[in-house]
Amino acid sequence: MKFSTTIEAKMWNSPKYYMKSLFLKNKSILHLARLFSLKNIITKQKMTTFFQPILDVQSNETFAFEALNRPFRTNLFKNPDIFYEFVGQTNRVFSFECLCRNLSLLRYHERLHQTFPEENFTLFINIHPNILLDKNYQSGETLTLLNSLNIEPEQVVFELTERSAVTDFEEFSRVLSHYRSQGFRIAVDDVGSGYNSLKTLIYLKPEFIKLDRSLIQNINEHPAQQQLLMVILNYAIQSGTKVIAEGIETKEEYEFIQSAGVHYAQGYAIGRPAEKLAHAKSPLIQS
Repeated sequence: MKFSTTIEAKMWNSPKYYMKSLFLKNKSILHLARLFSLKNIITKQKMTTFFQPILDVQSNETFAFEALNRPFRTNLFKNPDIFYEFVGQTNRVFSFECLCRNLSLLRYHERLHQTFPEENFTLFINIHPNILLDKNYQSGETLTLLNSLNIEPEQVVFELTERSAVTDFEEFSRVLSHYRSQGFRIAVDDVGSGYNSLKTLIYLKPEFIKLDRSLIQNINEHPAQQQLLMVILNYAIQSGTKVIAEGIETKEEYEFIQSAGVHYAQGYAIGRPAEKLAHAKSPLIQS
Protein backbone atom coordinates (compact mmCIF):
# COMPACT_ATOMS: atom_id res chain seq x y z
CA MET A 1 0.00 0.00 0.00
CA LYS A 2 1.42 3.37 -1.01
CA PHE A 3 0.89 6.27 1.35
CA SER A 4 0.03 9.65 -0.04
CA THR A 5 1.97 11.67 2.53
CA THR A 6 5.04 11.33 4.69
CA ILE A 7 2.90 12.00 7.77
CA GLU A 8 0.67 9.04 7.03
CA ALA A 9 3.73 6.84 6.61
CA LYS A 10 5.09 7.95 9.96
CA MET A 11 1.76 7.27 11.62
CA TRP A 12 1.63 3.76 10.15
CA ASN A 13 5.22 2.84 10.97
CA SER A 14 5.43 4.52 14.37
CA PRO A 15 2.72 3.77 16.96
CA LYS A 16 4.28 6.43 19.19
CA TYR A 17 3.91 9.07 16.47
CA TYR A 18 0.36 7.93 15.82
CA MET A 19 -0.59 8.19 19.49
CA LYS A 20 0.96 11.65 19.72
CA SER A 21 -1.00 12.80 16.67
CA LEU A 22 -4.19 11.34 18.09
CA PHE A 23 -3.53 13.10 21.39
CA LEU A 24 -3.01 16.46 19.66
CA LYS A 25 -6.16 15.94 17.62
CA ASN A 26 -8.21 15.14 20.72
CA LYS A 27 -6.68 18.09 22.53
CA SER A 28 -7.71 20.36 19.67
CA ILE A 29 -11.25 18.96 19.73
CA LEU A 30 -11.44 19.51 23.49
CA HIS A 31 -10.27 23.10 23.07
CA LEU A 32 -12.92 23.80 20.45
CA ALA A 33 -15.62 22.18 22.59
CA ARG A 34 -14.61 24.27 25.59
CA LEU A 35 -14.52 27.42 23.46
CA PHE A 36 -18.05 26.74 22.23
CA SER A 37 -19.17 26.07 25.81
CA LEU A 38 -17.59 29.34 27.01
CA LYS A 39 -19.37 31.27 24.27
CA ASN A 40 -22.64 29.65 25.34
CA ILE A 41 -21.98 30.50 29.00
CA ILE A 42 -21.37 34.17 28.14
CA THR A 43 -24.33 34.45 25.78
CA LYS A 44 -26.82 32.77 28.10
CA GLN A 45 -25.25 34.04 31.36
CA LYS A 46 -24.96 30.50 32.69
CA MET A 47 -23.16 31.50 35.86
CA THR A 48 -24.04 31.15 39.52
CA THR A 49 -23.10 34.05 41.78
CA PHE A 50 -22.13 33.39 45.38
CA PHE A 51 -21.46 35.96 48.08
CA GLN A 52 -19.01 35.41 50.94
CA PRO A 53 -19.23 37.79 53.91
CA ILE A 54 -16.29 39.75 55.34
CA LEU A 55 -16.32 40.50 59.06
CA ASP A 56 -15.17 43.66 60.83
CA VAL A 57 -12.95 42.05 63.46
CA GLN A 58 -13.27 44.82 66.01
CA SER A 59 -17.02 45.49 65.82
CA ASN A 60 -18.10 41.91 64.93
CA GLU A 61 -20.35 43.34 62.22
CA THR A 62 -20.61 42.44 58.54
CA PHE A 63 -18.44 44.85 56.59
CA ALA A 64 -18.66 43.53 53.04
CA PHE A 65 -19.35 40.68 50.64
CA GLU A 66 -17.10 39.26 47.95
CA ALA A 67 -18.92 38.24 44.77
CA LEU A 68 -17.79 34.88 43.37
CA ASN A 69 -19.06 33.82 39.96
CA ARG A 70 -18.96 30.13 39.08
CA PRO A 71 -20.00 28.39 35.84
CA PHE A 72 -22.56 25.61 35.81
CA ARG A 73 -20.62 22.37 36.25
CA THR A 74 -20.13 20.31 33.08
CA ASN A 75 -17.90 17.46 31.91
CA LEU A 76 -15.80 20.02 30.05
CA PHE A 77 -15.10 22.05 33.19
CA LYS A 78 -15.09 19.79 36.24
CA ASN A 79 -14.10 22.59 38.63
CA PRO A 80 -13.83 26.42 38.59
CA ASP A 81 -10.01 26.37 38.48
CA ILE A 82 -10.02 24.50 35.16
CA PHE A 83 -12.65 26.87 33.81
CA TYR A 84 -10.89 30.10 34.78
CA GLU A 85 -7.54 28.81 33.56
CA PHE A 86 -9.13 28.12 30.18
CA VAL A 87 -10.81 31.54 30.01
CA GLY A 88 -7.40 33.17 30.51
CA GLN A 89 -6.08 31.34 27.44
CA THR A 90 -8.79 32.66 25.12
CA ASN A 91 -9.71 35.98 23.51
CA ARG A 92 -12.94 36.04 25.50
CA VAL A 93 -11.45 37.40 28.73
CA PHE A 94 -12.87 40.88 28.20
CA SER A 95 -16.46 39.81 27.45
CA PHE A 96 -16.39 37.25 30.24
CA GLU A 97 -15.09 39.72 32.82
CA CYS A 98 -17.74 42.25 31.84
CA LEU A 99 -20.40 39.56 32.26
CA CYS A 100 -19.13 38.72 35.76
CA ARG A 101 -18.99 42.38 36.76
CA ASN A 102 -22.57 42.98 35.67
CA LEU A 103 -23.89 39.77 37.23
CA SER A 104 -22.13 40.59 40.51
CA LEU A 105 -23.72 44.03 40.72
CA LEU A 106 -27.19 43.05 39.53
CA ARG A 107 -27.47 39.97 41.74
CA TYR A 108 -25.99 41.75 44.76
CA HIS A 109 -28.57 44.51 44.40
CA GLU A 110 -31.40 41.97 44.03
CA ARG A 111 -30.38 39.86 47.02
CA LEU A 112 -29.54 42.83 49.21
CA HIS A 113 -33.11 44.11 48.85
CA GLN A 114 -34.49 40.63 49.44
CA THR A 115 -32.53 40.05 52.64
CA PHE A 116 -31.26 43.35 54.05
CA PRO A 117 -33.36 46.12 52.45
CA GLU A 118 -32.32 48.72 55.03
CA GLU A 119 -28.59 48.00 55.00
CA ASN A 120 -25.63 48.83 52.79
CA PHE A 121 -22.34 46.98 52.58
CA THR A 122 -19.15 47.16 50.55
CA LEU A 123 -18.95 44.81 47.54
CA PHE A 124 -15.68 43.24 46.38
CA ILE A 125 -15.61 42.33 42.69
CA ASN A 126 -12.76 40.25 41.25
CA ILE A 127 -11.30 41.80 38.13
CA HIS A 128 -8.35 40.96 35.92
CA PRO A 129 -5.84 43.86 35.72
CA ASN A 130 -5.78 43.66 31.91
CA ILE A 131 -9.45 44.60 31.82
CA LEU A 132 -8.79 47.93 33.51
CA LEU A 133 -6.00 48.56 31.01
CA ASP A 134 -8.13 47.58 28.02
CA LYS A 135 -9.21 50.63 26.00
CA ASN A 136 -12.52 48.86 25.25
CA TYR A 137 -13.39 48.87 28.93
CA GLN A 138 -15.45 51.96 29.65
CA SER A 139 -15.72 52.85 33.33
CA GLY A 140 -18.73 54.97 32.42
CA GLU A 141 -20.69 51.77 31.74
CA THR A 142 -20.09 50.61 35.31
CA LEU A 143 -21.06 54.01 36.69
CA THR A 144 -24.28 53.98 34.66
CA LEU A 145 -25.16 50.52 35.99
CA LEU A 146 -24.34 51.55 39.56
CA ASN A 147 -26.51 54.64 39.23
CA SER A 148 -29.45 52.56 38.03
CA LEU A 149 -29.02 50.28 41.05
CA ASN A 150 -28.56 53.15 43.49
CA ILE A 151 -25.10 51.88 44.48
CA GLU A 152 -22.34 54.40 45.12
CA PRO A 153 -18.89 53.80 43.54
CA GLU A 154 -17.43 54.10 47.05
CA GLN A 155 -19.24 50.87 47.93
CA VAL A 156 -17.39 48.94 45.20
CA VAL A 157 -13.88 47.51 45.52
CA PHE A 158 -12.04 46.13 42.51
CA GLU A 159 -10.15 43.09 43.79
CA LEU A 160 -7.20 42.51 41.48
CA THR A 161 -6.60 38.92 40.43
CA GLU A 162 -3.61 37.64 38.44
CA ARG A 163 -1.18 40.20 39.83
CA SER A 164 1.54 38.71 37.62
CA ALA A 165 -0.29 40.30 34.67
CA VAL A 166 0.84 43.74 35.89
CA THR A 167 4.15 44.46 34.18
CA ASP A 168 4.12 48.24 33.79
CA PHE A 169 3.44 49.37 37.35
CA GLU A 170 3.67 53.08 36.61
CA GLU A 171 1.07 52.90 33.83
CA PHE A 172 -1.21 50.71 35.89
CA SER A 173 -0.92 53.08 38.84
CA ARG A 174 -2.03 55.91 36.54
CA VAL A 175 -5.05 53.87 35.39
CA LEU A 176 -6.01 53.12 38.98
CA SER A 177 -5.89 56.81 39.81
CA HIS A 178 -8.57 57.35 37.17
CA TYR A 179 -10.89 54.81 38.81
CA ARG A 180 -10.15 56.13 42.29
CA SER A 181 -11.12 59.62 41.16
CA GLN A 182 -14.58 58.18 40.41
CA GLY A 183 -14.84 56.69 43.90
CA PHE A 184 -13.83 53.07 43.35
CA ARG A 185 -11.35 51.43 45.72
CA ILE A 186 -8.72 48.77 45.07
CA ALA A 187 -7.82 45.53 46.84
CA VAL A 188 -4.83 43.28 46.17
CA ASP A 189 -5.31 39.62 47.01
CA ASP A 190 -2.92 36.81 47.99
CA VAL A 191 -0.49 39.16 49.72
CA GLY A 192 2.26 37.31 51.54
CA SER A 193 2.55 34.57 48.95
CA GLY A 194 5.62 35.93 47.17
CA TYR A 195 7.89 38.84 46.23
CA ASN A 196 5.62 40.15 43.50
CA SER A 197 2.79 40.78 45.96
CA LEU A 198 5.02 43.04 48.06
CA LYS A 199 6.14 44.91 44.96
CA THR A 200 2.49 45.36 44.01
CA LEU A 201 1.75 46.99 47.38
CA ILE A 202 4.52 49.52 46.98
CA TYR A 203 3.50 50.65 43.50
CA LEU A 204 -0.27 50.37 43.55
CA LYS A 205 -1.00 51.47 47.14
CA PRO A 206 -4.29 49.56 47.45
CA GLU A 207 -6.95 50.55 49.96
CA PHE A 208 -7.23 46.89 51.03
CA ILE A 209 -4.66 44.12 51.43
CA LYS A 210 -6.03 40.56 51.40
CA LEU A 211 -3.64 38.17 53.12
CA ASP A 212 -3.07 34.84 51.39
CA ARG A 213 -4.43 31.67 52.97
CA SER A 214 -0.91 30.20 53.08
CA LEU A 215 0.07 32.98 55.50
CA ILE A 216 -3.04 32.61 57.68
CA GLN A 217 -3.25 28.80 57.93
CA ASN A 218 -2.28 27.76 61.49
CA ILE A 219 -0.69 31.18 62.02
CA ASN A 220 -1.25 30.79 65.76
CA GLU A 221 1.36 27.99 65.74
CA HIS A 222 4.06 29.47 63.48
CA PRO A 223 6.27 32.41 64.60
CA ALA A 224 7.64 33.00 61.09
CA GLN A 225 4.14 33.59 59.70
CA GLN A 226 3.35 35.81 62.66
CA GLN A 227 6.43 37.95 62.00
CA LEU A 228 5.53 38.41 58.33
CA LEU A 229 1.99 39.36 59.33
CA MET A 230 3.31 42.04 61.65
CA VAL A 231 5.54 43.45 58.89
CA ILE A 232 2.53 43.76 56.57
CA LEU A 233 0.37 45.23 59.34
CA ASN A 234 2.99 47.85 60.15
CA TYR A 235 3.16 48.79 56.47
CA ALA A 236 -0.63 49.00 56.36
CA ILE A 237 -0.79 51.29 59.38
CA GLN A 238 1.79 53.65 57.88
CA SER A 239 0.08 53.72 54.46
CA GLY A 240 -3.52 53.91 55.69
CA THR A 241 -4.39 50.53 54.21
CA LYS A 242 -6.88 48.05 55.71
CA VAL A 243 -5.93 44.38 56.05
CA ILE A 244 -8.24 41.43 55.39
CA ALA A 245 -7.22 37.95 56.54
CA GLU A 246 -8.55 35.40 54.04
CA GLY A 247 -9.09 31.71 54.64
CA ILE A 248 -9.96 31.81 58.34
CA GLU A 249 -11.07 28.27 59.17
CA THR A 250 -10.43 27.87 62.89
CA LYS A 251 -11.20 29.72 66.10
CA GLU A 252 -7.49 29.78 66.92
CA GLU A 253 -6.55 31.50 63.64
CA TYR A 254 -9.23 34.09 64.23
CA GLU A 255 -8.16 34.73 67.81
CA PHE A 256 -4.60 35.40 66.67
CA ILE A 257 -5.41 37.79 63.82
CA GLN A 258 -7.83 39.63 66.11
CA SER A 259 -5.21 40.09 68.80
CA ALA A 260 -2.66 41.16 66.17
CA GLY A 261 -4.91 44.00 65.01
CA VAL A 262 -6.08 42.75 61.60
CA HIS A 263 -9.06 44.84 60.46
CA TYR A 264 -11.24 42.30 58.66
CA ALA A 265 -11.61 38.53 58.32
CA GLN A 266 -12.98 36.21 55.65
CA GLY A 267 -13.22 32.42 55.49
CA TYR A 268 -15.34 29.36 56.23
CA ALA A 269 -15.25 30.08 59.96
CA ILE A 270 -16.74 33.51 59.21
CA GLY A 271 -19.26 32.49 56.57
CA ARG A 272 -19.27 30.24 53.52
CA PRO A 273 -20.06 31.48 50.00
CA ALA A 274 -23.80 31.29 49.37
CA GLU A 275 -26.27 32.50 46.77
CA LYS A 276 -28.22 34.38 49.45
CA LEU A 277 -26.63 37.11 51.51
CA ALA A 278 -25.96 36.09 55.10
CA HIS A 279 -24.26 38.05 57.87
CA ALA A 280 -20.70 37.24 58.86
CA LYS A 281 -20.28 35.65 62.28
CA SER A 282 -17.37 35.72 64.68
CA PRO A 283 -16.09 32.22 65.53
CA LEU A 284 -15.76 33.39 69.15
CA ILE A 285 -19.45 34.10 69.68
CA GLN A 286 -21.12 31.38 67.60
CA SER A 287 -23.24 28.87 69.50
